[in-house]
Amino acid sequence: MQNIKAQALFLVILLAAGAAGIILLSPGSASSQEITIAAVGDIMMGSTTPHEWLPPNDGEGLFEAVKGYFKGADIVFGNLEGTLMDGGDPGKCQGSKSSWCFEFKTPTRYARHLKEAGFHVLNIANNHAWDFGREGIKSTLETLKGIGLQPAGGQALATFEVRGKRVALAGFSYMPTIYSHSILEIGSAAEVVRKLKERFDLVIVSFHGGAEGKGAVQVPDRTEIFLGENRGQVLRFSRAMIDAGADLVLGHGPHVLRALELYKGKLIAYSLGNFLTYGYFNLKGPNGVSAVLKVRLEPHTGRFLDGDLIPVKLGQRGIPEGDLEEEGLRAVQRLSKSPLLASDLAICEGGRLVVWDGFKTCRSGGKDTVER
Repeated sequence: MQNIKAQALFLVILLAAGAAGIILLSPGSASSQEITIAAVGDIMMGSTTPHEWLPPNDGEGLFEAVKGYFKGADIVFGNLEGTLMDGGDPGKCQGSKSSWCFEFKTPTRYARHLKEAGFHVLNIANNHAWDFGREGIKSTLETLKGIGLQPAGGQALATFEVRGKRVALAGFSYMPTIYSHSILEIGSAAEVVRKLKERFDLVIVSFHGGAEGKGAVQVPDRTEIFLGENRGQVLRFSRAMIDAGADLVLGHGPHVLRALELYKGKLIAYSLGNFLTYGYFNLKGPNGVSAVLKVRLEPHTGRFLDGDLIPVKLGQRGIPEGDLEEEGLRAVQRLSKSPLLASDLAICEGGRLVVWDGFKTCRSGGKDTVER
């Protein structure tokens, strides 16, 4: 009898709420409102210059071993290294005698592999987007847009609407162009984010910066110089973006994984490393270790709720696959303990990311264990 009365009362409340235009959420339904971002680092699917070096089967199945990791994400992000272009004039390395000059031209038909893998947005704010000048960047933009993928960088602002929330993703790098805001002018960059926050519910910042290679795995509190170039002060830049209103900061450029930091309740990934770099990239040591970052954000505040760091390794000539040895996870766990960084993030065994509250536990093998 009490159950019948309770059900009748609940029906009355539902009818009243409907008349008032109020939506009642059932228990657990709030979690379905979380916004999930999946992010990876550098992508270069093969190049026709300086010598043609393309993957087998014209790239079919390049992401097959890892695309399942993107499942459930509302937005899937990656950093596109190089251009999507067919033919055209010689690139920036023509006549160069430097062994450090690299240029990448990926056939435009390869864009479909990005689409089929589940990507939604590709960063073009980096040092390879202009490898073939204006013709190359124009071809890249047209190719991405032509198959429904959004480029992000400078005036190319990627925008989404996820369950009623407006989300913007803006691209920055140490080489400012019309398609890249500058990380070198932190005050100006912060103003870009503040203005975006006035228009969008959530703002995600992508940045390309920092030195490169195995000697650059640590995040320093100084300006990084590499090959004579100012690669930015990424620690101060990233925190300044959060202070200006950014809800998530995604870094890339060093070609190695770097630390994660939870700063004022918002997550910073200082470098997501290489992800799929076919043929020309150094994959020794930390350069061949990667991860997929999945982050769940509270939709009203952008606050980090939890996430996962899924370890990946770059196999034959740079094609990604799952990493059962979890090298990437262990590297990020170690690097994130830097005394320079805030210690509000717990990186659990198995890759679970949770907010550290002084006594946060991670489930491991059926036991409660504390991981920092």
